[in-house]
Amino acid sequence: MKPAEWDDGCACPSYMSLSDRLPPKDRLPLTASETQQTTKAPAPGEDRLEQAERRGLRLAIICRTIAVGAAFLWVGGTWAFTGFYPNPWIFVGLGAFTAIGIGHASLIGTRFDRWWMKYAIYLVDAIGICMTFAFFPISRSGDVPQILAFRAYGIYYLFPLVAMATLSLSPRLVLWTGAAVVAGWWTAFLIVVSGMERTLSWGDLTPGAGYDAYVGVFLSPDFIGNGNRVEETGFLFIATGILALAVVRARRVFRAQVRAQAEREQVAATLGRYVPEAVARRLIDDPAALAPQERHAAILVMDIAGFTAYSAGRAPGEVIDRLNGFLAGCAEVISRHDGVVIQFTGDGLMASFGTPIDSDAPERDAIAASRGLLDEAEAAGFSIRIGLAAGMVASGSIGSSSRQAFTVYGDTVNRAARLEAHGKMLGKAVLMDTAMMGHAGEGLERFDRQELKGLADRVDVYALG
Repeated sequence: MKPAEWDDGCACPSYMSLSDRLPPKDRLPLTASETQQTTKAPAPGEDRLEQAERRGLRLAIICRTIAVGAAFLWVGGTWAFTGFYPNPWIFVGLGAFTAIGIGHASLIGTRFDRWWMKYAIYLVDAIGICMTFAFFPISRSGDVPQILAFRAYGIYYLFPLVAMATLSLSPRLVLWTGAAVVAGWWTAFLIVVSGMERTLSWGDLTPGAGYDAYVGVFLSPDFIGNGNRVEETGFLFIATGILALAVVRARRVFRAQVRAQAEREQVAATLGRYVPEAVARRLIDDPAALAPQERHAAILVMDIAGFTAYSAGRAPGEVIDRLNGFLAGCAEVISRHDGVVIQFTGDGLMASFGTPIDSDAPERDAIAASRGLLDEAEAAGFSIRIGLAAGMVASGSIGSSSRQAFTVYGDTVNRAARLEAHGKMLGKAVLMDTAMMGHAGEGLERFDRQELKGLADRVDVYALG
């Protein structure tokens, strides 16, 4: 069964993309249930992204525990070396923070884990720190205005919370934490201010006020600095937005890498049907190998002799099953000799040696593959004809932006096809041109000045014994 593309006047056969070579069942339209299953299937890498989020949450808990431990050391060191006696409730609070974090870490990834827990723990942290500024006395004597806590310390105690939220790779958690910190900071500030009898701020300075006026306002225990709170929370929220954007970009990069890896694995699996795994990997790792180029190669064209007569009177399913089994074995033979199946032609195939994969001796590989194909055909009960030609071959990917196939073309390709067809006239299984002859060893039979259909000049051909 010769394809129409190999009729006279055509320099080379047409080529199918890898998707064309897939079994028909792989190209059938999806049923409604299959479509529903497909739409419900998670995107590639989502499970890995969820695992990364869980690991990030655990890492955040570790950082949180380290921070609490540092606070223990700081407070305890202050007590030991300066004689400052801290409020014992601070140790209770730090211990509670540690217990909550460890408890959450033990639940991450278990059946008891819930989506809201990570939001709750960051909210508790934000509230706990902010309420410390509102209610924890600066001095045990109780006569120091609580507003000085906002001036002596500051919102930078809350920045680590937002930074640790980024470890979760969840932009929502980052924004939630930033919003909780800002809301908690302002709530604590307003609670303290609401208990003051008199307040001063930057607006109480008159235009052109001098040194004494500035010092008098700024150092006053009634100075609350509304503008300072706006600046603090404004910069914190800007930083939160930037960190959330960074997490979004990191997730996109992660997904892109996972998709690329999945595509590479899919292509490798598909190519693995036609070429050795090492060859498939090389094609994937070196896209330039598929770029249009001209190089020396050997072309093998194989066809089953008498296949039309064989298929007559047999059920189509039986014919296709047997043909598929035989061609699969032929593809394996070609792969073992570092050849690449370019095209399946109904009851035959065309393969190249030396392109797109480099070969030190493409002629030798093609001849060895021919002998293997003869053995394969004998085992399957088929008779085959093979045409072999070597020379310069144009190769590369052709097609549209959405559908491409690797192809080879040129005089060498056409000559191999004509030699295969001429084998029927001479009654020979394997014919090759002069370029192949020097690599075949002894036992060749020479046929001088043969006229090959479709070629202008007569050529010498050789039959493999």
